[in-house]
Amino acid sequence: MPSSVYEAKPWLERYAEYVPKELPMPSKSMADLFEDSARRVPNTDAIRYFDETISYSELDDMANRFAAVLASREIEKGDRVAVYLQNNPQFLVALYGAWKRGAAVVPLNPMLKGREIEYHLNDSGAKILVCLESLYRDVAKDVVSATAVEHVFTTSELDFLPEGYDRPNLAAAERIEHEGADDLMETIRATEPDASVKVPTTPADMAMLVYTSGTTGRPKGAVETHSNVAYNSEVYRVWMRLDDEDSVLGVAPLFHITGLVGHIGVAGLAGIPLVLYHRPDPAETLRLVEKWRPTFTVGAITVFLSLMNVSGAKEDALASLTKVYSGGAPIAPSITEQFEEKFGVYIHNIYGLTESNSPTHGTPYGTKAPVDKNSGALSVGVPIPGCEARLVSLEDPSKEVAVGESGEFAARGPMIFSHYWEKPEETEKAFHDGFFLTGDVAVMDEDGFFYIVDRKKDMINVSGYKVWPREVEDMLYTHPAVREAAVVGIPDEYRGETVKAFVALKDGNSVSEEDLIAHCKENMAAYKYPRSIAFLDEVPKTATGKFLRRELREL
Repeated sequence: MPSSVYEAKPWLERYAEYVPKELPMPSKSMADLFEDSARRVPNTDAIRYFDETISYSELDDMANRFAAVLASREIEKGDRVAVYLQNNPQFLVALYGAWKRGAAVVPLNPMLKGREIEYHLNDSGAKILVCLESLYRDVAKDVVSATAVEHVFTTSELDFLPEGYDRPNLAAAERIEHEGADDLMETIRATEPDASVKVPTTPADMAMLVYTSGTTGRPKGAVETHSNVAYNSEVYRVWMRLDDEDSVLGVAPLFHITGLVGHIGVAGLAGIPLVLYHRPDPAETLRLVEKWRPTFTVGAITVFLSLMNVSGAKEDALASLTKVYSGGAPIAPSITEQFEEKFGVYIHNIYGLTESNSPTHGTPYGTKAPVDKNSGALSVGVPIPGCEARLVSLEDPSKEVAVGESGEFAARGPMIFSHYWEKPEETEKAFHDGFFLTGDVAVMDEDGFFYIVDRKKDMINVSGYKVWPREVEDMLYTHPAVREAAVVGIPDEYRGETVKAFVALKDGNSVSEEDLIAHCKENMAAYKYPRSIAFLDEVPKTATGKFLRRELREL
């Protein structure tokens, strides 16, 4: 029987053909690895943006020019460049240009509002802001003067597209000139590349300052090194067995760690195309899959739920996507079954966090994740190469729990971030004995597969009994009318807390609160099933597909 420190790795023998035993530590920065790809495959598409393409040599040239722009604005090694964009090519131009100059990138969620942007810019000390024209007009313009930002570059989602190009997710697009801000692409075109401005970077240098979602307080900036990003980019390449014939479908937001590593990082390292289309749109996703035939993607389960709900979607619409992974939010086993039944594509589960630069665990490619017989949770897989995983007591992280018992998931390895930006106390709290404490509660079975039960802070205490929202949500998903389900604990004078569910139904379906409660009651212990259910058109979520439980509790 394996220990929960997970030294035995019994799955290695069983899945030896799927899982590499170890990976070397990165010897180059992400800037250097990208340049290697640009030299090796200069004419290969680096970006496929809607129906247009940008080659690796073209992207490398624009990044070189932006590095020269940053040098002219006195940006030095270690300075921060904030990027406030959707899934646009300019994101990669800014990121690679900043890395060539030795700067770190601060990716900002395009859903953030004025006070939130002001906080992120001030906390990071960013000197440069690269921003969508519409986001500058609507949000950033009013707060940027109260930050350390010295130069603003605005850009449009219409750049790189022909005049008059029209797609549904570009319906609100318009060109907007801003006084006091420079046009990014005009500035780049007017600037000659200069090899002397490139600053040597090492794997140990900071590549990104990625902010946590702030679900437990003010967002914290996780300092991610080039080594962290390069290591897990290589994990994606090897784990998914990507080669020159593959391409990546960019369904995850680029500002998020999944998009940063599982889209940009792996594509740039492997020298393969990345398909982008500004903002999420299920119908546009299906159209571009048919056009570009991408083979790999990783995104939140809500992305795949939305694809299942596209009217008239063909059974073979996703046939090219043979390497599909989902992480960032729990997956109900019934959803993977429905998706495979509809499209013939299996969704492999994967697990990671901002602080781990995406994956620490994954379902071996070509295998199916087991389901925990007790909780009904779908396994997030086994540890990736180099990840040491353990489960520790919720009360005392110095004590490990036995196989089959739930504990807080902790990890260490080359993918784990170095520290929280200028928050030494928060950093100290986040680690114990060298292991990062994730806040997720998990179980490991005798074969070494891990199952995330729920977030530690989301546990509901009903009359002294533990109820994990995930288990109740998974049960709700087994009802044919349910499209989305989120569960929270609410105050109860008798039980202390009780279970409340928020549900969105599939189009054209109807079910009563009483019937849904009865469905759960028939299949769950008495203290677990929801006592009340509220029906919503959409369950509120973050940009990455996680349910906003705090907002639901306020409702």
